[in-house]
Amino acid sequence: MGAPSYQTVLAEHAAYVAALEAAGVAVELLPELDAYPDSMFVEDPALVFSEGAIVMRPGAQSRFGEAAEIAPVLKRRFARVIDLQGPGFADGGDILVLNDRVMIGLSDRTNQAGAQALSEALRALGKNPVIVQTPANVLHFKSDCSLLDETTILSTSRLAASGVFDGLTVILTPDGEEGAANALRINDRVFLGAAFPKTRTRLEQSGYNVIPLATSEIAKVDAGLSCMSLRWWA
Repeated sequence: MGAPSYQTVLAEHAAYVAALEAAGVAVELLPELDAYPDSMFVEDPALVFSEGAIVMRPGAQSRFGEAAEIAPVLKRRFARVIDLQGPGFADGGDILVLNDRVMIGLSDRTNQAGAQALSEALRALGKNPVIVQTPANVLHFKSDCSLLDETTILSTSRLAASGVFDGLTVILTPDGEEGAANALRINDRVFLGAAFPKTRTRLEQSGYNVIPLATSEIAKVDAGLSCMSLRWWA
């Protein structure tokens, strides 16, 4: 895939922010953190709900300092902020929030100790944590899935085959478009990588209002649509 173009990444990010605002979201842009090149992917060091926020423990050593940087922002925005405790690690990209449960995907970035600590923090916020497994060689659980509505999941075949979504409606990404699984539902719209036309057709045929967004450059560093923002109902 090669190294991403910095200017193209900036353009993709600007288009992403514009799409959020067009969907009715109030967007706050945080200052650049030159010491942390992955800090644009703000979902990993924090997890947010209307009830409160959790400061995570990122699973990559190069990202350890991001949690301390975002903690003051969370404390300004939320009445309750929980710092994840213990020696384990947990990334926000491994967390899928459903209506009745919060799935924590074990991965190279979220280990068992981190998942257990996160489970305790989630229970403190009144949530129901469920620990599941991310497919092998997949960076984050949400690299392979996203929530389309309260009962419908967009998923790769490899993740759906594990049975983690039993009881829910699952729309599978077509073969060769596994990267489309990291979509993002915002109000009445579904943001989808523009490079996945077959998935777009499949979603539109299921009645979803799909907004294609360029992600070709951010994909070169294993990033996607969900990781570039923290979203909650104020």
